[in-house]
Amino acid sequence: MAMTPSHESHVCLRGRSSVPWLRYVARLGVPLLACGNALAQGVPASQATPITRPIRLVVPYVPGGLTDVLSRIVGPYIAEEFGQQVVIDNRGGGNSTIGTQLMARATPDGHTIGMIDAAFLINPSLLNKVPYETPKDFTPIGLVAIAPLLLVVHPAVPAKSVKELVGLAKVQPGKLVFGSAGNGSAVHLAAEQLRAAAGVNIVHVPYKGGGQAMGDVIGGQITMLFMVQGTARPHVQGGRVRALAHTGAKRSRAMPEVMTFTEAGFPSVEAATINGLVGPAGLPKDYVQRVNTRVARSMNTREMQEKMTDFGAEIHTNTPEEFAAWIRSEMVKWAKAVKDSGARVDNN
Repeated sequence: MAMTPSHESHVCLRGRSSVPWLRYVARLGVPLLACGNALAQGVPASQATPITRPIRLVVPYVPGGLTDVLSRIVGPYIAEEFGQQVVIDNRGGGNSTIGTQLMARATPDGHTIGMIDAAFLINPSLLNKVPYETPKDFTPIGLVAIAPLLLVVHPAVPAKSVKELVGLAKVQPGKLVFGSAGNGSAVHLAAEQLRAAAGVNIVHVPYKGGGQAMGDVIGGQITMLFMVQGTARPHVQGGRVRALAHTGAKRSRAMPEVMTFTEAGFPSVEAATINGLVGPAGLPKDYVQRVNTRVARSMNTREMQEKMTDFGAEIHTNTPEEFAAWIRSEMVKWAKAVKDSGARVDNN
């Protein structure tokens, strides 16, 4: 499928972006201007897989979300590795299946890869049909980041902790309402994990996006919401919502006052958003290793770790083999979560 001006977005960012996330990325200090043949300096002439034209990095969402932002951060490092421009190709829609299908059907020559998120792991169990086979149709390259989810409630909710919220739900069965960014999303399944762990009757209201759901928590139309920390934190700091706990393994450096769900007594509430790089099945091993090594080396610095904290994300990298095993195990975990929640989306 050819790229068109309506879909592609160059990593080379010039001027101010209308998307707040992207304006922030422009201030991160990573080499966003990664274009031109000058980057070819230092590339071994004996590389086994020739990369002779721009590399397309598919993002299965519209610009502005965390998946898109991370793609714009790692893109320049990949560009430097191969001496070729990296083009961000945003292909939103279909619960991320449109862009993911594009990754699967690309020629496995290293000129098309993609950034996945939790939907890649959830969709095979959630949707009645996906236009590819996971993980068979993909080459895992490496995990990039994990973003724990923050549970927030409206300030008028008389609960200052998860246990108090659970107690409130038990004396008011069916009265507390949680929103999500859609059926089967990570933020939905996090609440389902809490429902199962606490044995409470809380009502799910799916929205078309996390922003709309957050607006209704702030407005008091719904009781609670799980959300990526980077999105929720400004509202917590502004007093518009109250944070009770987050799904990370340890307390966040950005919000150390917020306990983890393990500390709150509910260790099984662990759903988080993830991002990683994949390509079509059959990508050359030398190419996969070069991308994996360059991204891991570039991201695992103290400076980048600190900057990513602002997004509420944590850098997590691994080898292609470890990522492949991780994908398989995570798909099993999410399949159980989807089954337990009863979520199902008819995408015909």
